[in-house]
Amino acid sequence: MKTSPALFSFEFLALNLILLVAFCSVSVFFNFYHYLGEIGIPVLWRGFLVGLEPMAAFLFRPFVISRITARNAFAVMMASMILLIGVSCSYIPAVGVTFLILLRIAHGAVFVVLTTAVIALIVQYIPGEKSGQGFGIVSIATMIPLATLPPLTEAILPMVRNEADIYAGVSLLTLVALLFGLVLRKCLRGMLSRADASVLRRPGFAEIKRNFRQRSVALLLSAAFFLYLAHATVFYFAKDLSLQTGVGRVGFFFAISMAMMMAVRAVGGRLFDRFNKLRSFRLGLAVLVFCFVFLPSTDSLRPFYLIGAFYGLAMGVVLPLLNALLFSASPPSLRGLNTNLTLFALDGGYFLLPYLGGSLIALGAGFETLFYLAAGSVLITLVLTFGLDGQDQDDPARSTQKNS
Repeated sequence: MKTSPALFSFEFLALNLILLVAFCSVSVFFNFYHYLGEIGIPVLWRGFLVGLEPMAAFLFRPFVISRITARNAFAVMMASMILLIGVSCSYIPAVGVTFLILLRIAHGAVFVVLTTAVIALIVQYIPGEKSGQGFGIVSIATMIPLATLPPLTEAILPMVRNEADIYAGVSLLTLVALLFGLVLRKCLRGMLSRADASVLRRPGFAEIKRNFRQRSVALLLSAAFFLYLAHATVFYFAKDLSLQTGVGRVGFFFAISMAMMMAVRAVGGRLFDRFNKLRSFRLGLAVLVFCFVFLPSTDSLRPFYLIGAFYGLAMGVVLPLLNALLFSASPPSLRGLNTNLTLFALDGGYFLLPYLGGSLIALGAGFETLFYLAAGSVLITLVLTFGLDGQDQDDPARSTQKNS
């Protein structure tokens, strides 16, 4: 019998650690709006400054993802971590609007470059037959900061001068990640010496154009955008919905959801590759539609938190499976590019949704309307999956041969 390549290599785990640190550098800013008020930034500028970092990430990522390949990703990764340390520490002296505008743009740009480089390397260590489990681990690395940093920051805050000290303190984690990068250097050099030439070269315009014309890739990237639009609705407006209905504490709702997301990926990660990925993806989407439709009508604590658990369970399944399906549908030379395009879809969802949702609320819509629209967005995602070939999506080898 043919032995399946190992997933949990030192390189794979170390790169996931670096990815985790990259997301720490943005997740710690959950209280940034409040901090801007403390340092005297006018109300008019606060929301703009909060959204400027993801806006910069959204606008900058398209220019980066096609230029970073496995060949240059290590140098880019190391340089961007050094820059991230400088950016994090710059929040201490940054007190004026102009300084903060430049800093937030720089932060978004550095975050995009770092995550793009790390992803370009991580996909080289994910075996095709373990893509579901592999992307489950990757997604856990991106979620741990959001689950742990808010309560940890609140606990540390009384011991420091203000939030800027904590923003700068994250640079200590980046320094640890930088040391791991140095250890990885020799290992990555060995991988590059064995890698196929198509993986190392920068994809040409014609190749990228053919990539977008491939039906499965186009459908999955479109599905990612609509899925992240719905996910952003929960992130930005769940608290307002809870206040409108008078049911539950949204912090506990998020805690339950996050715990379920991480549990299903940690405990059930291996199962992602044993079942039909496409059918499992569709089932998770159907559960999400249920959550978005019924959440606004909950009138007591038990169903409110139960929906939070189902939401976390469904998101814990669909997000890694989305990446696994896209990984299987992509030729090896474009797996890094397409995986990074899902992050571009995330940037777009988290950048556009607050403006779209805020505009609807300003026009008189209730917060429940946003969640019904989110259910429609997930339904669009589900409909898009029916354009996929389930047989190809479940066989990475067949999918690669078909695409090459």
